[in-house]
Amino acid sequence: MYAVVKTGGKQYKVSEGDVLFVEKLDANTGDTVTLNEVLVCSKDGELKVGAPVVEGVSVEAKVLEQGRAKKILVYKYKAKKDYRRKQGHRQSYTKLVVEKINA
Repeated sequence: MYAVVKTGGKQYKVSEGDVLFVEKLDANTGDTVTLNEVLVCSKDGELKVGAPVVEGVSVEAKVLEQGRAKKILVYKYKAKKDYRRKQGHRQSYTKLVVEKINA
């Protein structure tokens, strides 16, 4: 059994027990989060496709941690113009473990 959920502008294929990193959600560590935007759900070989979401299906996930990814450097440079800009960025994330797919 699997489902495709949409959160943070991205889509994830999840099964029970999967660990995934999503865009930061407003929840504390240990909380249970319900993802309601299920686009596709497969159970016992039967595929349900939503238009745009599948009605009555949700995914419950537990928040393992809130964190920030490794720093990336953004460097802008223009040759012969004495233009250089250096900027760092760390993306915030929420680490989830999928506990249950309610179909």
